[in-house]
Amino acid sequence: MITRWLGRLPYAEALALQEDLVARKIAAPPEPDTLLLLEHEPVYTIGRTPDRTSLRAAAALPHPLIVTGRGGQATYHGPGQLIGYPILDLKPRGQDLHRYLRALEEMLIALCASFGVAAHRREGLTGVWVGEKKIASIGIGVRRWVSMHGFALNVCGDLTPYRAITPCGIVGVEMTSLERESGSPRIVEAVAAAAVPIFRAHFEEILPKLKKSVSS
Repeated sequence: MITRWLGRLPYAEALALQEDLVARKIAAPPEPDTLLLLEHEPVYTIGRTPDRTSLRAAAALPHPLIVTGRGGQATYHGPGQLIGYPILDLKPRGQDLHRYLRALEEMLIALCASFGVAAHRREGLTGVWVGEKKIASIGIGVRRWVSMHGFALNVCGDLTPYRAITPCGIVGVEMTSLERESGSPRIVEAVAAAAVPIFRAHFEEILPKLKKSVSS
């Protein structure tokens, strides 16, 4: 698996890179899996859904809005947030999107724990939480069982842009960050470096084993 720290990129540039990697992997399946880690310039995104109530007043948003190919409702991306885009072949990992989502959640929970934050999942909701507050969001896309899009973990920085939307369509949700919950300053690039071995453990070891245990 190749991992790449890209720094801060506009959303459209990162999306174009994902599209290219997915197309290459579909055309030549031996192409290695890739994990892109980065930050975005401030942007709102929403999946391709007719229900846009999570945007509230779309014309009044303080940052650009992009409709994208992931699942889910509106969210915000910006500086201080670790974005992860795994370009993975899910065929040898069981071709199970539910299992893939749960593995992403478990990876993020382990990453939070490594910084002293006890995070968890909530029944019936995708993402990662600290108490009643949401710390990480997940929205994926899949083409011929090659994944794209991924996760967003709030590390530090300004969370007020979330107030312009209903994050992930969950009414009343409060967003938090690794910095707030740990009580210590955090740097996105350092959290990205910590994420790499944890991600590898979950997707090179744990998820393939889950596939074998189900088939046996």
